[in-house]
Amino acid sequence: MAAKTVQYDNIYLNLSAQPGKLRIAPSGLGWKSSALTEPFTLPLSEIRRFCWSHFARGYELKIILKNRSPVSLDGFAQEDFDGLASFIKQNYDMGIEQKEFSIKGWNWGDSEFLGSELVFNVNSRPAFEIPISAVNNSNLSGKNEVALEFSNVKDSPVPSAQADELVEMRLYIPGTTSKEDAAEGEETEQNAANLFYESIKERADIGQAAGDAIVSFSEILLLTPRGRYDIDMYETSMRLRGKTYDYKVEYSSINRLFLLPKPDEQHVAFVIGLDPPLRQGQTRYPFLVTQFIRDEDMEVDLNMEEGVLREKYADKLKTSYDQPAYEVVSQIFQGLTNRKVITPANFMSHHGHAAVKCSFKANEGQLYILDQYLLFIPKPTILITIADLARVTLSRVGMSVSASRTFDLTFSLRSGTSYQFSNINREEQNAIVRYLESKHVKIHNDLADEAQQSLLNAALADEDEEEGDEAMGESMSEDEDFRAGSESDVAEEYDEEAGSSSGNDEDEAGSSSGNDEDEAGSDEE
Repeated sequence: MAAKTVQYDNIYLNLSAQPGKLRIAPSGLGWKSSALTEPFTLPLSEIRRFCWSHFARGYELKIILKNRSPVSLDGFAQEDFDGLASFIKQNYDMGIEQKEFSIKGWNWGDSEFLGSELVFNVNSRPAFEIPISAVNNSNLSGKNEVALEFSNVKDSPVPSAQADELVEMRLYIPGTTSKEDAAEGEETEQNAANLFYESIKERADIGQAAGDAIVSFSEILLLTPRGRYDIDMYETSMRLRGKTYDYKVEYSSINRLFLLPKPDEQHVAFVIGLDPPLRQGQTRYPFLVTQFIRDEDMEVDLNMEEGVLREKYADKLKTSYDQPAYEVVSQIFQGLTNRKVITPANFMSHHGHAAVKCSFKANEGQLYILDQYLLFIPKPTILITIADLARVTLSRVGMSVSASRTFDLTFSLRSGTSYQFSNINREEQNAIVRYLESKHVKIHNDLADEAQQSLLNAALADEDEEEGDEAMGESMSEDEDFRAGSESDVAEEYDEEAGSSSGNDEDEAGSSSGNDEDEAGSDEE
C-alpha cells in the first residue's frame, strides 16, 4: 500500500514570486512551481522542528533545519493547521509550535541568537527574525551602534518576488554587559555593542580562522578605502581585516580586475571591481584600489591539497609563488575568481606610459586609456566603457599662461552622463586623439576653434592699432597748423615786443591826425 501524502496548492516558498504545489510525504516534502525546472525537496533527516504563525499571505509553516537556514512555506489557511499538525505528528513524531509575532510597531526590544537566526523580541514576542547566513558584513559604528549588511543572493534556486531588498540595518545597543573570561574564570564588564558585534562576526563566519584560508596577504595598502588590510582568500570569498572595519566579499560580486603600472615607474596598482559595491555606512566603494611597490617580492604557499588544486584550479593556480608581489596577488585573484586581469594594451603617452596625469574636480590622479575602458584612479575611481562614449570634447578653461600648457577632456556618454578631466599636458593631446580616432570615437576639438578665434582677435587688434596711429597723426598735424596761425596774430600782453608795437601804432595815428588837420585848414582858406 502506497504511503499516504497530503497536498496543498498556492503555497509560496521563501517569498517566491510564483506559488506552487506542496506535497508532504512520510519521507519528507517537495515543492513544485512552474517557474522552476526542478522541484525543491527536503528530506526528513534535515528537519529539526516546525513553527506556525500568521504571515504575509495568510499563515506560514516554518521549518527549522539542522544545518541550513530555515525554510518558509507561506499561503496556508487557518483551517489547514489541524490537518498539518495531525499528519506531522503521525508521520514525523513532531509537534507544531504556534508562534505569535509582535505587531506593536515598537523599535526597541531585546535581541537573542536562536540557532541560526537573530531574533528581535518586543514584550517577549518576536518582531522579526534574521538568518545569520544572510549577514554579509558587520561594522561597529561608534561605541553603541552596530551595522549589519545583508547579501543580495542572485543565484537562489527560488526566484524572489521582492523588487526591493533590505541591504543594511543599524542597531543601537547602549550600556555594558558581563562576559565570562574563559581564561580566568571571572566575569568582566564589556561594552554591550562590542559584545554583540563580536557575536555576529563569530556566528556569521565574517571572521573565519586564518588557518582555513587558502592564502593570506598581510598589510596590503589600499588607496580606496584608505588603509592597510590583511586579505584572507577562501574558496568562495575573501575577507578584508582592517584596524576598524572587516569586510567579507564574495567572489561572485567581483566583476573586473585591472593591473596597472603607475607613471612614476615605482608602483603598480591592482584594481578590483565590485557589484554590488562595498558599503561603509553611507559610503559605497564599487572599486578596491590596492598599490604595490614594483620591486617588492612575495613568497607564498597555497593551503590546498594537490588533488583539489589539479581538479578545480588546473592551469589557474600553482602550489607556491615567488615573484613580485603585484604578480602574485593578481594571479591568485585571477585563479580564485575566474576573472581575467585587464592590463594596458596599445596606448602610449608622450612620455611612454599607459596613463596620463590629470584631475577630476579637486582630485588628482591618473587616467588609464585601455583597449575597451577608460579608468581614473585612485579617488574617485571612475570606469568608462569606450563603447558607451557618444563623443569626446577637447577644451581649455581660461587663457592664462598655465592654461595654455594644459587642456581638458570631457567624455559624454550615450546615457547623458559626462565626466570632465582637467589639467592634462598639451604634449599628450596628439596621442590621445589618435587613439580615440582609432576606436571610431567622435571628437570635437574646441582648442582649434579657440586658436582660430585667438588669431582673429589678434588681427582685429592690429587693425585697431593701425587705425589709432593714423588718427593720432592727423590730430598732431591739425594742432601744428593751429599753433602757426596763432603766432601771426597780435602779440600777447606779456610779449616783450608788445610795447614797441603799441608806440608805432600811436605815431601812425598822430601823423594821420595831423594830415587831416592840414587838409581841413587849407579848405577853410
